[in-house]
Amino acid sequence: MKLQIRRYRWSDLDTILALHQICLAGVGLFPGDGVYYDDDFPRIQELYLACGGDFLVGELDGRVVAMGGLKPVDSDTVEVCRLRVHPDHQRRGHGATMLAALEARAVQLGFRSLRGDTTQRQEAALALYERHRWREVCREQVGDLTVIYMEKRLVPVATT
Repeated sequence: MKLQIRRYRWSDLDTILALHQICLAGVGLFPGDGVYYDDDFPRIQELYLACGGDFLVGELDGRVVAMGGLKPVDSDTVEVCRLRVHPDHQRRGHGATMLAALEARAVQLGFRSLRGDTTQRQEAALALYERHRWREVCREQVGDLTVIYMEKRLVPVATT
């Protein structure tokens, strides 16, 4: 079944917040651990959409099972945030589909580079970023978590 990707709607808020919490719990993480937080969810319009970024959700049979946001850092760089796939739907290519959609959207919005972070515990996320040619920039220890910061240069779409 193909993941259908669309833009976030306000009515998605409770669903994506629950998805965020389920996905973190699946790897032994939780909001408030020093790395992860969830206070941006009620402010998606302000922090992602209204300032030149975007927030996408992925649906299967009308049910949201994936998500990811683009939060502008400056005029050239956007941060990939909240990339999540429900544990029941992982290992089916939905994370790759969502990341590719976010990368394509970033190019459409005129950004030249992406940045993001994950933890060493999130092995599937690290493998996904590696497959998509992201490169590690640095690591930081936050409590008992190793946070890995990554980036990727974007290739602008040629116009004819």
